[in-house]
Amino acid sequence: MNRRQLLATPAAALLARPALAQNTRNRVLRFVPQANLSSLDPIWTSAHIARNHGYLVYDTLYAVDRAYQVHPQMAAGHTVEDDGRRWIITLREGLVFHDGEPVRARDAVASIRRWAQRVPFGQKLLSVTEELSALDDRRIQFRLRKPFPLLPNALALSGQPPFVMPERVAQTDAFRQITDPTGSGPFRFKADEYISGDRAIYERHAGYVPREDGTPSFVSGPKRAFLDRIEWRIITDAGTASAALQAGEIDWFEQPPFELTQLFARNRNIRVTALDSAGNNGFLRLNHLHAPFDDKRVRQAVLLATKQEDFLIADYGTDPAFWRTGTGVFTPGSPMANDAGLEWVRGPEIDRAKALLREAGRTGAPARLLGATDIPSIAARGPVAADLLRRLGFNLDFAESDWGTLLQRRNSREPLDKGGWSAFFSGFTAYDFADPAQHPLLRGNGTEGYLGWPVIPELESLREQWFDAPDEAGRKAIARDIQRVALEEVCYVPTGTGLSRTALRADLQDRLEGFPIFWNIRRG
Repeated sequence: MNRRQLLATPAAALLARPALAQNTRNRVLRFVPQANLSSLDPIWTSAHIARNHGYLVYDTLYAVDRAYQVHPQMAAGHTVEDDGRRWIITLREGLVFHDGEPVRARDAVASIRRWAQRVPFGQKLLSVTEELSALDDRRIQFRLRKPFPLLPNALALSGQPPFVMPERVAQTDAFRQITDPTGSGPFRFKADEYISGDRAIYERHAGYVPREDGTPSFVSGPKRAFLDRIEWRIITDAGTASAALQAGEIDWFEQPPFELTQLFARNRNIRVTALDSAGNNGFLRLNHLHAPFDDKRVRQAVLLATKQEDFLIADYGTDPAFWRTGTGVFTPGSPMANDAGLEWVRGPEIDRAKALLREAGRTGAPARLLGATDIPSIAARGPVAADLLRRLGFNLDFAESDWGTLLQRRNSREPLDKGGWSAFFSGFTAYDFADPAQHPLLRGNGTEGYLGWPVIPELESLREQWFDAPDEAGRKAIARDIQRVALEEVCYVPTGTGLSRTALRADLQDRLEGFPIFWNIRRG
């Protein structure tokens, strides 16, 4: 079924689910996520679906609001001593895991250590840490080799945060998935009802104590759960999910194709809005390990030939109110956003791109592009990326699969003739691309870094200088150099910033903007 045909498909032909009783409906929210929840470990994988699951189940020591400001979350606060080399973080009282055990400082210490093995910001934090320990049940101590004022920012990382798990779980090897989803967050995962590919169920954690201070904003502030049960329904066909939403059988469709949002706009029982007005940053990641993209000139050819508008229209529609071009490596409007090197993204420059390919001797070279069919936004961009590479003359294998299979396949470091890949495309939130510390694609540390594995020593050096800058002005100046180098070396290909639409039943109120957040939301 293509994206146009599903608009005309009768709901009755697509859906056969019993109606919810009214009293049950007031306490339950049924949600269709962007993809199947194939992993329960938001540290082992950077997949957004696992992160969204993580925020339901776990909590964090610090959290960031929509203005990129950091606030204590599980932490009551902290003190800084010894000229910035000793930090003591005190946990709030009353924190308890889903199994009834209290949250202790040693749980947080073990969780931070495991997280830091997988996440660049965590790796940096531990590299300047001489000692990380639990002083007692409520106090966490960092002894640092040198001052590191961004310590709370690291622990507030929103894209792949150091979720606090029980010590026994956090002691799991960071490169092996956990099997125990016990957390201390506002909802408890129902492992006995979980069926991968069909459903994931969460119940309100009665023992959760929200912060008493602050204002809910993105993932910071009081997390008040007003619903007793959250049911994720894995419906990969957009037409089926659309029919379910219109019939009231589900309450929230995370990322419907933009054609469907036009249909929903005529239904007074459905509200369509931006999932996050800060935007979502798309990217095409090239594999630096193997031909054809091991040559910088070939990567530059793809960047120069890219027209961001083509990707954005395919995903977000023709209305430019829902997207912006000219995106560099930092989210437009974020503190580090700048205009350095943006001449690389003002294409397309097809003739110049083809000249670079001829110079590199890679005209007609084989390439394999990975695409996913079960996430509408990625499925929409796939043909655009394939057309771009074919117009440049690559002998392209466009390998499409479901998203779960793609996640596994992109881990391969083998060459093409042994099942490897050349490129894949996806997106990250505004907060993930806000600065060099948390930006997963802005690394040049080879196989120790994010998929694609670029080796760019100058980028790594600039990143270290950014951490050592004495103030915000210094960090902004270095961010200009970081963007210039990242674009020239083609760390990845930015494909613009768009506003993903989300669709909810009109009686749902007070949803917090960002990725799907399930506290604060309530029935009107």
